[in-house]
Amino acid sequence: MNLLQLPIRTSLFVSAFAIVVFAVVLYFMGQPLICECGFVKFWHGPTVLTSENSQHISDWYTFSHIIHGFVFYWIAWLIGRKLGLVLRSSNWSEEGWSVGFMLLLAVLAETSWELFENTDFIINRYRAITISYDYFGDSVINSTSDVLAMVIGFFLVYRLPVFVIVILLITMELFVGYWIRDNLALNIIMLLYPFEAILEWQRGG
Repeated sequence: MNLLQLPIRTSLFVSAFAIVVFAVVLYFMGQPLICECGFVKFWHGPTVLTSENSQHISDWYTFSHIIHGFVFYWIAWLIGRKLGLVLRSSNWSEEGWSVGFMLLLAVLAETSWELFENTDFIINRYRAITISYDYFGDSVINSTSDVLAMVIGFFLVYRLPVFVIVILLITMELFVGYWIRDNLALNIIMLLYPFEAILEWQRGG
């Protein structure tokens, strides 16, 4: 079987296995299975300035993980398309990457980020330079749900027109930014190169 043309059904099976392995690894890294508050909520939304954030099934940052799915699909599609052009110019018969292969890459990318995000290095950086003072990493159920949210985003961009996805992306970023003064773009900025002015605004100043 040509891995680059991985069928979607096979990809779903392999991806599901990868997510299970990821959850087990995260647990053995020391992250709790569920919120240490002792219960599980489908949605945690009152505020992100709480130790329960990133501990339940979904929260405000779930929208960011849906957007991850958009981005991973676009990146994989662009790379796969360029690869297909190169191979065809070399008289190969490849047509780029199948959706199944792109999905598997997206799952591996998302689970890799989730594992890195739950290392002491990233946890301490979030606590030191962002508004996530009470962040001690994600619960296993939250991280697994984040990966599944990415998968939802991946299939949305696969099925919907580009202009609809762009509208969804902008709407989610603006909506989340308005309600919690944070979103995917701000999260990346503050993680890589924090600005005091943004931090003060996020604090409510």
